[in-house]
Amino acid sequence: MAKSFRKGKSQQRSSRDNKPYKARKTFKQPAQKQNKSDDGLMRLNKYIANSGVCSRREADMYISVGNVTVNGEIITQMGYKVKPGDVVHFGGELVTPEPKTYVLLNKPKGFATTTSTSKGRTVMDLVANATSAKIKPIGRLGRSATGLILFTNDNDLVRKFKGSKTGVARLFHVELNRKLKTEDLTAIQEGIKIKGETFTVEEISYIDNAPRKEVGIRIKNIGNAVITKIFEHLDYEIARLDCVMIGPLTKKDIPRGHWKHLTKQEISSLMML
Repeated sequence: MAKSFRKGKSQQRSSRDNKPYKARKTFKQPAQKQNKSDDGLMRLNKYIANSGVCSRREADMYISVGNVTVNGEIITQMGYKVKPGDVVHFGGELVTPEPKTYVLLNKPKGFATTTSTSKGRTVMDLVANATSAKIKPIGRLGRSATGLILFTNDNDLVRKFKGSKTGVARLFHVELNRKLKTEDLTAIQEGIKIKGETFTVEEISYIDNAPRKEVGIRIKNIGNAVITKIFEHLDYEIARLDCVMIGPLTKKDIPRGHWKHLTKQEISSLMML
């Protein structure tokens, strides 16, 4: 809120002063000159984070213990800046920054959520042509599960998803092998204790205009394992599990097995969660 302007006492002119009164000049702060020497420079921790290796905070830690070299010289100085043409190695490996990339996949059945090449068909096969950036899936969907998976090289966003307090909610459509009892639905709402650990969901409800064996569950856990544990504990089997929303992101216009790049608006919406 702007401060109210208070008028000061008017200046009085001396009757002996024949000179015309001149108003006080307004002081204008000179515009800051851009330091041309900084053109193209980038902080070393940001350079490393932009390469997809780790977050800026983690990069600071690795820099401080001497794991990073620039042009063959070990750098431990915080705030060090690299310039175009500098050669940066992290743990002996060459790193190059890449633009932050966000890819949303509508996963079909039969694909493992992993970056390993020894697990048969994986979700990485489905997004192989999406980008040359080193993207990874956030969270995990079981091989038989379907629905949305977000891929990115933005470590700050990954941390947001994994945070216990700031985690991004996912909405799942779950179909069971039999009707879910009302008392079991209530128990899930209140939290299910399994082997001394309490499992909770953000929200659970029956699907409108569908059999009572179909429910919607919203969780902040980055995978679907907690859903499986809850229903197995209550002696239900999951016939179908589909992730239909991640935060504000939906499956609209993404056929099963296809992907899309997030729009600027969608990225901003995620960052604001």
